Order: sequence, then structure tokens, then C-alpha cells
Amino acid sequence: MVSKLIEPKDMDFNNIQVGNESHFEIKITEEKVDQFATISGDFNPIHMDAKYAMDTKFKKRICHGMLLGSFFSQLVGMNLPGKKCLYLSQSMNFVNPCFIGDQITVKGVVIKKSDSTGILDIKTSIFNQNESLLVEGMAKVMFLKNH
Repeated sequence: MVSKLIEPKDMDFNNIQVGNESHFEIKITEEKVDQFATISGDFNPIHMDAKYAMDTKFKKRICHGMLLGSFFSQLVGMNLPGKKCLYLSQSMNFVNPCFIGDQITVKGVVIKKSDSTGILDIKTSIFNQNESLLVEGMAKVMFLKNH
């Protein structure tokens, strides 16, 4: 249950330009990884079992890639463009692992805007505290002009 309703940005389509960007930071905690495993049903030991993970090339538990990808929903639905949008698609390439304790930056940049369709193409990326690229992709978002 959400204890406090956070209002999404209410951007006007006419004011959105190619090059507009938004970003936010979030810490990846053991609790977030555990909650995501419960929600998704993905209890792969690389994510959940420190002893198992120690014997992999990563040497410790790694965050689910899809947990990282889920933050693109927050980026689009709350920040860029926010309230008046519908997510159409999201591509993702997982470049480097994310570990529990990492401080990540989730970023989006508008790279294309179609006035005729109301569709935005947003380059999406996630970096860790060392500025290593973790995830890159592309979001396609329809702006709901009549709302």
C-alpha cells in the first residue's frame, strides 16, 4: 500500500523538445531485490543466494536486470513526460551487472518527437555510482494530448 500519493509531472506536449532529459537516483538495497523476487517470482540463486553467487564470476549477488528496467516505468510515468503518457514499448540491453548497495542513476533523453502521432522516442539508460553503464535502451511513449 502506498502511504503517500506522489503526483507525476504534467508536461505539455508542445513544450517537450528533442534533448529534454530527466534523471533520478535510487539505491539498490537487499530489500528491493527481495521484494522484486517476490513480485516477479524470479528466485534465481544468482540474485538470492550469497553463497551460490560467491562461486560465480560476479562473486556476489546481482540485482535482477528487470528490476533495473522497472525504473524506466518511473522515469516515463512520473517524470518524462509524466502524467499524460502511455508506454508503448521499451528495449533494453543489459551491459554490466548491478550489485546490492549500488547507487544508480536512471536517465531519459527525448531523441525524437512526432507532432503528427504524439509519440516520443526516449533514450533510456542506467548508470552506477562509478558511471558504468548498466542498462541502455529505447522507450516509445504516446502522449495523450486530449487528457
